[in-house]
Amino acid sequence: MKKKSSADYLTRRNFLGRSACSTMALTGVIDTLTNLKLMQSALAQGGGSGGYKALVVLFLYGGNDSNNMLIPRSAHPEYDNYKDNRGILRIVDQSDPLHDATAGAPLPLPGTSNQYGVHPNMQPVVDLFSSGDLSFMANVGSLSWPVSRTDYLDPNKAGLLPPQLYSHSDQQIQWQSSIPDQPFRTGWGGRAADLLASSQGGTVSLSVSLAGINSLQVGNQVSQYAVTSNGAIPLSGYGTDYANALNGSSGYNNNDAGRRLEAFDMITEHAHSHLLEAGYNDVVKNSRTNEGIVNDAVAASNEAAIDAEFTAANADSSIADQLKMVAKLISGRSALNNDCQIFFCAAGGYDTHANQISSHGGLMTDLSTSLKAFNESMKEIGDNDKVMLMSHSDFTRTLTPNGTDVGTSGSDHGWGGHQIVMGGPVDGGKIFGTFPQLIVNGGIDAGTTRGRWIPSTSVDQYAAVAADWLGVPNVNDIFPNLVRFDDPLASGSNVNYVL
Repeated sequence: MKKKSSADYLTRRNFLGRSACSTMALTGVIDTLTNLKLMQSALAQGGGSGGYKALVVLFLYGGNDSNNMLIPRSAHPEYDNYKDNRGILRIVDQSDPLHDATAGAPLPLPGTSNQYGVHPNMQPVVDLFSSGDLSFMANVGSLSWPVSRTDYLDPNKAGLLPPQLYSHSDQQIQWQSSIPDQPFRTGWGGRAADLLASSQGGTVSLSVSLAGINSLQVGNQVSQYAVTSNGAIPLSGYGTDYANALNGSSGYNNNDAGRRLEAFDMITEHAHSHLLEAGYNDVVKNSRTNEGIVNDAVAASNEAAIDAEFTAANADSSIADQLKMVAKLISGRSALNNDCQIFFCAAGGYDTHANQISSHGGLMTDLSTSLKAFNESMKEIGDNDKVMLMSHSDFTRTLTPNGTDVGTSGSDHGWGGHQIVMGGPVDGGKIFGTFPQLIVNGGIDAGTTRGRWIPSTSVDQYAAVAADWLGVPNVNDIFPNLVRFDDPLASGSNVNYVL
């Protein structure tokens, strides 16, 4: 499978500059009481629950059309609504007269009484579901308060709704912050890292991104550290792995590149009286130090076994490369020395307004093979019980298509959608949450004739389950709106996907 492009990675210089500037800018606007509450909670309660744990958040940028990822089959009560309203985008059972060979037929999910299937390109996900390694969370989305369709249509209750619904940039930030009714300050992953950091002695940040700087990992105390699918981001101009400037046995090379790097390193050791200069200098020093640590972790990992699993799964895409590096960092974690880790990965291309049948099919292939490879590599190195992966996306897309030509049409911006959770800690082979009624202009359609589902599970509830598993002492400290919704950790909750 041809590799797909993802969000451009920052250059080393941009990464360092933006990290330093954004950290100082955020410090000036963060609410003091919130900071104190987080710091006091961290100091009083500590973090972590013993043993290594890694949470991987996989963001599908553009809005994954999960209506064609988790699909009702002929035994499901919503099957007729699906096939009638999905139009030329429908993926229906082969026995149905409306079956279109172009789109294929949904692959049945075992143990669901023939009610659910997945995209025909997702056989690896069927295997993971069947083996108990993967589950789905139905109809998740950004919510400020629980709302019904009546609330949505009532202009007097507009304040209950998240602002700027159906906007890519706003919904991406709201998913990553989980606080849609407040200006963005921090991400839920960053707040979790702040609370957990008090019990950590790691040499590299708890928050590691494989997809550049993101909102989810913005914290008050813990800074995110960005690497690429090839490892740490080195300074440019010195050759691969500083080969033009460094000699492993004698230090700096006696050439222009060696002298420039030596001078650069000496400058970073100087004291600076100006706070901005000092802060920037610390970022540079830490980044240079972390380069070596990350590369040591990769060298200490079981690279051969991990590479073999990705090759066996035919996982060759941007997502696959990112997850492969995550697997290597987990395998070689002794060099990182953290008891827990939050990784961020991402892929683009999910804004399928056109050519959806073909483009979304390719995306589902890349996604499912990558998930299979990552899960198998975790099993191979013996860490599957320590690792959980959860997907995020801006929103799902409208159930109804935006045209009548199967070759050119797609779907438009929606709201609540289905997500994937995977790993040893996951209660696998199940559909969690509440699958929506697929009724257009009724039920939970958000006041349209397009099929934009009002979420039945909030991002807060969905993410709180993962944060609790990771060892956050009190999930309400990082999800202040959680008290507005049913407790996802309560006995009998249909949202708690952890064993």
